[in-house]
Amino acid sequence: MIKRLKPGKRLSMATVHGGLVYLAGQVPDDLSVGVEAQAAEVLAKIDALLSEAGTDKSSILSATVWLPNIADFAAFNTVWDDWVPAGASPARACVEARLANPSIRVEIAAIAAIL
Repeated sequence: MIKRLKPGKRLSMATVHGGLVYLAGQVPDDLSVGVEAQAAEVLAKIDALLSEAGTDKSSILSATVWLPNIADFAAFNTVWDDWVPAGASPARACVEARLANPSIRVEIAAIAAIL
């Protein structure tokens, strides 16, 4: 069975299938703030989607982080490091990439297990 969370015409915010939840790239709504605040907002969105899917951040298997300016890497990691549970760091890639909106400072997609 496939379950779609917050489905829209173009994409679903998450798709659940086979004991896994696949999160679409999450971006912040408040584009007037810096990378730390945007990261905190995106991670809160991820927490909410994972909860709706029946899991949490301790079950994230992999995450992909896109930063339009790799100079934000250290600042982003301060927020990420406080958010990830000790001993539950997922496999992660963090890459510099041009995003659709230049005011977006971070986008994150993830795959998590549903235990």
